[in-house]
Amino acid sequence: MGVATNALEIRPKGLGIRHVQTILLFLAMLVAFMMRVNISMAIVDMTDERKDEFFDWSHSVQSVVLSSFFWGYVILQVPAGELARKFGGKPLITISVSVNALISLLLPTAAKIGDWKLVCVCRILQGFTQAFVYPCMHHLVSQWVPLEEKGLLTTIVYAGGQLGIAIQLIISGFIATDWGWQAIFYTNGTLGAIWTVVYLIFGSDSPETSKYISKEEVKYIQVSLGRVGEQKIYPAPWLKIMTSLPFWAVIVAHCGQNWGFFTLMTEMPTYMSKVLNVNLKNNGVLSSLPYLSMYILSFPMGYMTDVIIRNKWLNVSNTRKLFNTIGHWGPALALIGLSYAPAGDTVLAVVMLTVAVGINAGQYTGYLLVHIDLAPNFSASLMGITNFLANIISIIAPLVCGFIVNDETQPSEWRKVFFVASGVYFFGNLFFILFCTSKRQPWNEPKESDIESKEPENKAAERQTDTNYI
Repeated sequence: MGVATNALEIRPKGLGIRHVQTILLFLAMLVAFMMRVNISMAIVDMTDERKDEFFDWSHSVQSVVLSSFFWGYVILQVPAGELARKFGGKPLITISVSVNALISLLLPTAAKIGDWKLVCVCRILQGFTQAFVYPCMHHLVSQWVPLEEKGLLTTIVYAGGQLGIAIQLIISGFIATDWGWQAIFYTNGTLGAIWTVVYLIFGSDSPETSKYISKEEVKYIQVSLGRVGEQKIYPAPWLKIMTSLPFWAVIVAHCGQNWGFFTLMTEMPTYMSKVLNVNLKNNGVLSSLPYLSMYILSFPMGYMTDVIIRNKWLNVSNTRKLFNTIGHWGPALALIGLSYAPAGDTVLAVVMLTVAVGINAGQYTGYLLVHIDLAPNFSASLMGITNFLANIISIIAPLVCGFIVNDETQPSEWRKVFFVASGVYFFGNLFFILFCTSKRQPWNEPKESDIESKEPENKAAERQTDTNYI
């Protein structure tokens, strides 16, 4: 009898503390992404020449402001993964959200005092502290989420980012119109502060350290994950990690994801305003539709991942490839369609953007989970590495867009941007299909340690990782 079967037999009925942690992490992603993208909408109002007071920033300067977040974001990615493994995810994610909230509250004053240069400094600092978000999330998910529930619960956590983007885009136009663009940052800062207080009370690094969890739920999670007690900390086998072809497939897929996703996230409000002539309030609503669709589609995709693997229709590797293909090649085709949308056809353009971003939800159960599949002991470190490299791409993409687009009002200029994003999506996923696997790697546990070899069930879990379960 396999470990997964035993885990299902002892699973406590109803909701548990693992679900509370899932919701808390979902809210962390939501608030973090709201603070990550708020400048994309605020900058439209900040540079509106029709206002009495506005910032006279060229498109190239605006591109620098939009990309500056990622300058700080990439610096701590690899160290953040290591820190999350050694010290746990709770303190780092708390620092990340709380510092971002404080900077959001200070940013309007910084803009008034130091113009775009000081705004860039604020955004760099926000990116610097948000470097902890994904490594911490991967570490906490690897500690809290049972194998049989990984597809759905992990999707709930990471989909919080897309809902955060959607909410931010929807409300920003209304907030800026009624109270000024400054209120966008004040609102985000307040929400971040509230989350910090709640998480300090109820959040936990692992089931073993939670004050609220039952012994039955701890046992269920431990058996499902194939471990007894707290997960041991091994030294990272850096050479083996960096020479692993499946891991490089994850890196390439992550880079392709960030190019397409962040090109659209940072530039969509400008495209809506300059090409489609959509006013600020409608701009936010229409810009949010793609991310709402991504949020909604992420749940059936996460559920279907669990169903496919549970019923053995496909193994884990092929399931990851299937959903990553949906998440990358789908947007690639939609962006090509968007490139040839008739000028002035707002409805068709929004539909194509919605499809391009919405179907991208497949990436949640694609490359994103392979970090954990390959090496759960080092999932935070692996995420730190891929996020470091992928977010160099996040810096480059808006800058390339600023270089390509000479006239923001010309659809033909934006067509180049969409074609480049489509090509990156296509070739990134092709590399992923050819070279990726979800088989747990031998370097996940050092051979010199025979601790785990004494647990027959743990070995059974390792053998079944790529064939039966997530």
